[in-house]
Order: sequence, then structure tokens, then C-alpha cells
Amino acid sequence: MKKFGTTVKVVLLSLLLAFIFKTFLFASYIVDGESMEPTLYDGNLLMVNKLVYDWQDFNRTDVIVFHANKEDDYVKRIIGLPGDHIAFEDDVLQVDGRAVPEPYLDPLRPEDGNMFTDDFTLEGVTGEHEVPDGYIFVMGDNRRDSLDSRSFGFVSIDHVVGKVDVRYWPVSQLALRF
Repeated sequence: MKKFGTTVKVVLLSLLLAFIFKTFLFASYIVDGESMEPTLYDGNLLMVNKLVYDWQDFNRTDVIVFHANKEDDYVKRIIGLPGDHIAFEDDVLQVDGRAVPEPYLDPLRPEDGNMFTDDFTLEGVTGEHEVPDGYIFVMGDNRRDSLDSRSFGFVSIDHVVGKVDVRYWPVSQLALRF
């Protein structure tokens, strides 16, 4: 009987810890769509760190989950931070007039002679000269097939759920860095 009581305590403690982790520290998300290929694929299961931005600043190239609206969450990559001037020229990301490499795109770039990311300036897309305070500019890695800040504008930092830390399903695609 004593062993049963110990088992119940362990199970209850485990459930409590799982609840705390799920509610306050991490969230699980399923990728829906192709906008982040080849980094993330439709159906991948992700672990999202909900606290990381309480301890550190947002970084360009972080892959994040954010509330796009009341029903949907999106997974995208941070391209522009507050104060950044963003442009794409000849398929190259320009931040404040300097070229920024995007090696994570190399596996997806088709060799069909067409640009992977069409030329644009931030002003031409959003009407703003720079990313405003309290906002970020995001894009999907599959630039030809991504609904992102080029369409819906800036993302409020308050809408960010967290940073994608782990892709855990399918197990054959387990990854810790994006």
C-alpha cells in the first residue's frame, strides 16, 4: 500500500511539472504549410521556448512562432529588427545598406534563372522607412511561397509566442538549430 501512495505522488508531481512546463515555459506547435521549407516542413512538430525573450533580445534569423490573428499562429524567420532598413536587391538581403548572408536558404534556391526573393524595399512594402519600435519584420524561408511581412506588414513583439528551439517530429528530422 505504501508503494501505491508513492507512485500516486510521483504521478501527480509529474503531471504538475508537465503542466507548468507546457503553460509557462514551452509550447508545442505543428507546422502548417510550406512557407518555411527547407528549414521546416508541413507536419513537423516543434518545441517553442516561451521565456527566451524575457532573458534576451530578439535576433535576426531567429525562427519564431507568433499570433497572426485570433485563430492562427505562424512560424517565420526574423529578418528585420526595430530600427532596421530592409531591402532585397538581386536576391540579397540588405540591412542598413549591408549585405546579410542567408545560408539557410541555399538548399531551396532553385537554379531556374529566376530570383528566389523578388527585389523590394521596406518603404515599398510597408510604407515605412524602417522597422518601428516594438515590431519585427518576418519572412518564410520558402520566399516564393510564403505569406509573411511582405503581405501583412510588421509583427508586434507582443504577439510573439516564442523561439523555435527543437523540431522533434518526425524523429528522423530532429533538429536543435535553425
